[in-house]
Amino acid sequence: MIKIGTALFEACEELEREKGISKEVIIASLCDAMVTAYKKHIKQKEVPNVEAILDEQSGEIGVFRTKLVVKNVEDPDMEISLKDAKEIDDEVELEDEVKIEVTPENFGRIAAQSAKQVITQRIREAERKLVLDEFMEKKGTLTTGIIQRVENRNVIVNIGKTDAIMPQKEQIPGEYYKPGNRIRVFVLNVKETSRLPQVIVSHAHAEIVRELFELEVPEIEDGIVEIKSISREAGYRTKIAVTSNDPEVDSVGACIGPRGSRIQTIIGELKNEKIDIVRYSDNPVEYIVNALSPARIVSVDILADDEYSKEAFVIVPDDQLSLAIGRDGQNVRLAHKLTGWKIDIKSQSQAAKMEYAPQNHQEDEAEETSEDAINSDEIAEEIREQEEYAVDEEDISAIEGQDEQQTVEEE
Repeated sequence: MIKIGTALFEACEELEREKGISKEVIIASLCDAMVTAYKKHIKQKEVPNVEAILDEQSGEIGVFRTKLVVKNVEDPDMEISLKDAKEIDDEVELEDEVKIEVTPENFGRIAAQSAKQVITQRIREAERKLVLDEFMEKKGTLTTGIIQRVENRNVIVNIGKTDAIMPQKEQIPGEYYKPGNRIRVFVLNVKETSRLPQVIVSHAHAEIVRELFELEVPEIEDGIVEIKSISREAGYRTKIAVTSNDPEVDSVGACIGPRGSRIQTIIGELKNEKIDIVRYSDNPVEYIVNALSPARIVSVDILADDEYSKEAFVIVPDDQLSLAIGRDGQNVRLAHKLTGWKIDIKSQSQAAKMEYAPQNHQEDEAEETSEDAINSDEIAEEIREQEEYAVDEEDISAIEGQDEQQTVEEE
């Protein structure tokens, strides 16, 4: 047996505190290292029935070989006679197994070199597994990290036991990521590598908006208000469709919060990104009208509604076309992502020239629904009348991303 002493156990306890690697893992690694060193010492790759045993009370470790007690020994490496076995254990009988110490003399230096390599490797493997298990559980959730540095346009974010990578495509355009700043990111993916697992995070993913609303709006956390869909162009604008499972709870009002406090917290977290809160509806006409808010809609005609395509033709007043389409087509593009419908928008004059101005029962429904579209003015009015508090015009503009004075642009 080789005397180790108490230093090993103190080192195991320190590793367990610092890296979360259990003492049993270190001891098992040491025993495996002893067996590996023994095989190298006797110059045999395969040596059956060999194990290393550590006595924690005495602080000694040794290599033992298990042999079967037989009457006539045919294989000395696997068997031992009853007479020889009795010298080791008086109570042993035939067909019993005994452990015989085979620790070579002057084995300490060889064992130490082998143990260092094996234990280092096992510690890395255990650390990698701990990180992998932890972040596999966090995959698809929001976490907080600290920006470390920027390398090759990738932002390195420390999120605890490892550094995560935020690729350029997952960053918010125009955002300055300063080292040392805290940042809330979405764990997008976890890739297993030969070293520590590679964690990919995002600051531009649409699900980050869902997580923020779940954190800030108790009604969503409780399941009273449900988020049906989210479409986002990070750094510019987000549309979120919500519905209430309780007729007495207003889904939009719950997301806005008293004096707009809830939505303002989310907007601040997203660096003043504009957010449109849309009422979800099972009626596609009503849903499309709400999604195109704050533009006023004249009519919506459903062209196709099947498993292959969903297409709608929308007519708006001439002065609302630019607002409905949005800058660089952003408003209609987000509405398409939100609803899943392909939306073709024309002004009344354009529709007249095309000799295609659908007049059916959906037109009246669209006109009626358009009055329910959630825009900045109506949010302000709703807060004033129902909850008797005022919302600042700049806050409302940030909430819905449109100011009535900026709605009309020349085509």
